[in-house]
Amino acid sequence: MSTTTTYSVSGMTCGHCTSAVTEEISKLVGVQDVQIDLVAGGTSAVRVTSESALDESAVRDAVDEAGYALAAS
Repeated sequence: MSTTTTYSVSGMTCGHCTSAVTEEISKLVGVQDVQIDLVAGGTSAVRVTSESALDESAVRDAVDEAGYALAAS
């Protein structure tokens, strides 16, 4: 059974941004799918489907590696 979690990510402005975030999150163990609803220059919704719940700090680190930040929940 998989789980889907939505994260808010700030700072993305284009398709290249979403590709970078998708690539880094996809490297996390158990991630099956990443979908992003881009809000250019605002806070975008990032839906991550994984085998089990992910550690938020690991997701935060992956987003940071891509050059962006998780927005406060």
